[in-house]
Amino acid sequence: MDEEALLKQFAAQFAHGPDDADDTDAAAAAQGSDSTANQATDDADQSPATFDTQQFLNGLDAIFDRHTAATEAGPYLEQAMVDAENAGDEAGLLTVLNETMGFYRSQGRHKENQWIVQRALELAARMGLTTGTSEAWATTLINCATAMRAAQQYDQAEDLYHQAQSVCRHSLAPTDRRLAALHNNLSMLYSETNRPDKAELELREALRIIEASSVNPDADIDVASSHTNLALTLLPEHKLEGAHWHAAKALEIYRTGHLEHSAHYASALAGFAQVCFAERRYADAVTGYRHALAVIEECYGKDTDYWRITADNLRQAEEAAAQAGVTVDNAGVAGDAGALPQSGSRLSNSPAQDKTGANAASSPSTVSVSTGSAGAAEAVSACPVSGLKLARAFWTQMGKPMIAAKYPQYAGRIAAGLVGHGSECYGFDDAYSQDHDFGPRFCLWLTDEDYAAIGEQLEVDYEALPRKFSVDAQGRVTFEAHARSDASGAFPSAGAGSPVTPRAQGANRRDGVFRIGDFFESITGYRTAPAQTAPHEWLMLQESTLAAATNGEVFADPTGLFSKTRQGFKNMPDDVRLALISKRLGMIAQAGQYNLPRSLKRGDGAAAWLSIHEFVQATASLVFLVNVPMVVGYMPYYKWQFAALRKLSGSMFALLPNVGEQLETVMRLSSAACYGGAGFGEGGKGAAPAIEKINDIVEQIAVDIVKELKREHLTTSGETFLEWQRPYVEDHIASDDPVLKSL
Repeated sequence: MDEEALLKQFAAQFAHGPDDADDTDAAAAAQGSDSTANQATDDADQSPATFDTQQFLNGLDAIFDRHTAATEAGPYLEQAMVDAENAGDEAGLLTVLNETMGFYRSQGRHKENQWIVQRALELAARMGLTTGTSEAWATTLINCATAMRAAQQYDQAEDLYHQAQSVCRHSLAPTDRRLAALHNNLSMLYSETNRPDKAELELREALRIIEASSVNPDADIDVASSHTNLALTLLPEHKLEGAHWHAAKALEIYRTGHLEHSAHYASALAGFAQVCFAERRYADAVTGYRHALAVIEECYGKDTDYWRITADNLRQAEEAAAQAGVTVDNAGVAGDAGALPQSGSRLSNSPAQDKTGANAASSPSTVSVSTGSAGAAEAVSACPVSGLKLARAFWTQMGKPMIAAKYPQYAGRIAAGLVGHGSECYGFDDAYSQDHDFGPRFCLWLTDEDYAAIGEQLEVDYEALPRKFSVDAQGRVTFEAHARSDASGAFPSAGAGSPVTPRAQGANRRDGVFRIGDFFESITGYRTAPAQTAPHEWLMLQESTLAAATNGEVFADPTGLFSKTRQGFKNMPDDVRLALISKRLGMIAQAGQYNLPRSLKRGDGAAAWLSIHEFVQATASLVFLVNVPMVVGYMPYYKWQFAALRKLSGSMFALLPNVGEQLETVMRLSSAACYGGAGFGEGGKGAAPAIEKINDIVEQIAVDIVKELKREHLTTSGETFLEWQRPYVEDHIASDDPVLKSL
């Protein structure tokens, strides 16, 4: 089973467990009876005037207790959403949405979860939670991030997890299990994005928190799940002995607590089977997977990704056992105590541990990359990794050790990452981007006080970091050893990266040491985001400006101050977002639905071409605004506008996912439509077919936009001339500030 399969299995293990804040919350609720759940179901159609959150949780627990979630949980949750909304209970609705996210994720219903994540974030914003540090907001962020991670939307998931970390620092006690949930989920994200060292650290911290908060760690499901998680994280690092111990310990906890009938037990069984497979103990792997499938089928049914991935792993284990000549008892399903391992059992010296024999893998080839002087003609031209990956490696291998050695008292106060202008900050850089302003680099962000104390010297030390590196066949980046040149602890100097353009020098430099406020002011003109009550200031900020201030990645932020400032710029007031949506509707109507066809009829190709430009710009912006910038980010400047739109449209959570492709079709046809003439000769069609196609696409986009506005309850009108939709949208703007309303 290759590493990709290991990661697939890893992802499959955690449909429930301490990694899920929503599951933890449900478990903490009072246990419901069958009659409670049945009564809730019987009364479902009566649209109650009030919504009883505790009764809802009790009923949901009862469904899981009797193992009927596969057929009953979905309808129950959907009805609860209706009941909470009809009762006007926003807090109750948020609870239902959080529970639904966890259930849909366990069922692999990622596309449907799109609406749930979106609704939860929008509801939290409407409730005023996003500017605070409440437990409800922390829990919602964790659950939304976990849903995004399960759907492999890793950038959005990591951003939401980091937001959750910032909130949790202020809202949760050090032993709160939701902190363990956050660490567990971050570990999964790091594992799935090939950062096993960070994954292991996060899991060990999660295990510490859970054990510290547990009344009896030897019979605690959450402790057991953390051991399973840690075992699976150690596997890709080939730490088989540690993986075996933790996997076996998890099963021991289930036995001690007599918890074998819990749905979580499947995770522990499949996790141990995974370890056995890596050890080439194929019979034990088959037995573990078979038992895990039986538990999964009982608790969740067969029509889930969880069941399918585990079944696929069982098939691979059975094939491996057959090839090895190992006989597996088909009757055994690892049900008896004798079939389960003891946590103290030792690993055999399996062939999988032998890395020096005839079957050892050959050493991977490497690509050496030496960054030349600032004006060198042979600048970096074929670096095989992205600028963000290079930046993270440069920080981890060179920057972080330098700070630990030379500024230990400040190591817990310096934020690091790569944000701002530059293709790599958007993740869209390629070989063509490397002829200027490219190379190993990152930003260090300090408070004003810390900058006054160490800023200038830290900049000198940053510039002196060695920048020679190599990239192996697996894409791993390795910088040269930072051997010290003298007793002072200085690092050897190295040249800069590819040629630096004037726009990336001086006050406009894109890397190095910054005051936090100076950094954001250089991009936006503001040291911190405008106040939520200052819509006129928000409206003066271009979306591309906000994109540059909120893109990239933050590698470290011990105090959380940089992330908090950055998050302020992501948190566009909803009134402003709605006002911008209204403006975009107006431009789509004016340029695309009105002026474009009129310009084409009168034969003014130049006016038609410019109308198409305005229509495309407004429509692309609308897509980002509808998808909510806090969730998907802002539309970047023109060069990367469609790269970002394609990325957004490819997400299974995207709203208006077909619009980007439709806009590209309009642009492809624009030349023929604007300058194709009337046509001549036999079969000459001229501009007519292109004009007809463009007009059809414009109207189809308008229809799709109206459907989305209706889904979001922003309109009750079916009018597809979008100018007439503006009053309906603006009715939802709470502020009376005239700057937010159209004339």
